[in-house]
Amino acid sequence: MSPFKTNYGQDPRIEFEGRKKGRYAGTEKFIEKMKEIQEEAKAALGKVQADMKKYADKKRSDIEEYKVGDLVMLSTKDLKYQMVGRRIEKLIERFIGLYKIKEIISSNAVKLELPSTVKIHLVVNVSRIRQYIG
Repeated sequence: MSPFKTNYGQDPRIEFEGRKKGRYAGTEKFIEKMKEIQEEAKAALGKVQADMKKYADKKRSDIEEYKVGDLVMLSTKDLKYQMVGRRIEKLIERFIGLYKIKEIISSNAVKLELPSTVKIHLVVNVSRIRQYIG
């Protein structure tokens, strides 16, 4: 069913016809039909939304909770060009340093205490860090 038909209950008119004056006999029938079509569309959208949520939740992992002062390691995945003197990509460490968390920005971002040699923004996404256990 097209979006136009869902909204207006009929396919779009191609030719022009003048408006009729007076009350239409099929108004009540048209209103009921429109409500039925919109409820059907709402149910279909709800089912699709539930399916999308189910598949998205399969890929999500549990979020680690970080605290101020925790020591974390930073991923080198996006630091290829900042890694001076380490040009062979195969031999670059996957994670570098032990950096202290200065501030929790949100459940998805933290502010790190980075040295001046690491030329990135201090606020990083939690997907780029790993908790140091040691």
